[in-house]
Amino acid sequence: MQGLTQGLKVFSGRANLPLAQQICECLRQPLGRVQLGNHPDGENYCKIEEDVRGRDVFLLQPTCPPVNDNLLELLIMIDSCKRASANRITAVIPYFGYARQDRKDEGRVPITAKLVANVITRAGADRVVAMDLHAAQIQGFFDVPVDHLYAGPVLDRHFAALGLTGDEVVVVSPDEGSIKRAIGHNRRIGGKLAIVDKRRSSATQTAQENIIGGPVEGRVALVFDDMISTAGSICGAAQKVHDAGAREIHVAATHAVFCGDAIKRLHDAPISSVVVTDSIPLDNVDLPKLKVLSVAPLLAEAIRRIHHNQSISQMFRNG
Repeated sequence: MQGLTQGLKVFSGRANLPLAQQICECLRQPLGRVQLGNHPDGENYCKIEEDVRGRDVFLLQPTCPPVNDNLLELLIMIDSCKRASANRITAVIPYFGYARQDRKDEGRVPITAKLVANVITRAGADRVVAMDLHAAQIQGFFDVPVDHLYAGPVLDRHFAALGLTGDEVVVVSPDEGSIKRAIGHNRRIGGKLAIVDKRRSSATQTAQENIIGGPVEGRVALVFDDMISTAGSICGAAQKVHDAGAREIHVAATHAVFCGDAIKRLHDAPISSVVVTDSIPLDNVDLPKLKVLSVAPLLAEAIRRIHHNQSISQMFRNG
């Protein structure tokens, strides 16, 4: 990685400090000093302890659970840097919360993804870096430039290192919404492509009906999704391909939200490994089959390129 010019500052909120530290190690520069805390009444406190006047500032903060606390802390950090006369403020949000509320699917409901985008922009962010948004159109909700990164190559390299490529592999999309993602993985990994037909009966209840494409029988199934939340969908898809005769099943996702009964479901499902990234911190997760990959080098390279006004898309064209 090329050396950085002067003027770059990277600060982190409390949501994922280890990831920020790894990013700064890749950039070969120290993490910026900032005081973050809470007043006795619970209000957030922030003080940037370094000069940011005229600097190119990057604020890393995934809005993972507790979503509201982490979002507010990001907004306060942005405001602190704005009032300290930073030249450009980039909000680096590896996991963007509220992304699933991206449209009105019934009457009298909000489009919260757009509301959060408005608030981040209004707070003073000049640019946003996000990773594997739940819906790609959320980029258009922001009135500032958005660099949308993909962790797919990081996941694919892991499976390639295990020798899971070629004709004995079937790449599985757990629902129709993930078809484009599965096609991308299939193009890089090879093998067959299958889609699980998922039917939703409510906001929390889904059922897997059929498998389209394949064949699955006798092959190693790689099931890809953008996030694992309650794990209902991805475990249902794993069970479906298991019933169809897959000899081995690996599931992979960028964001390990892991809420509700997710850990139990993943533990009980016929899955050989669960591969996720460190976009969200995973503390005290008891799941022996879990493998966590780091996206720090990917985010560090994106930060370097943005700072030098270089192409982000070229990162992915070069693999």
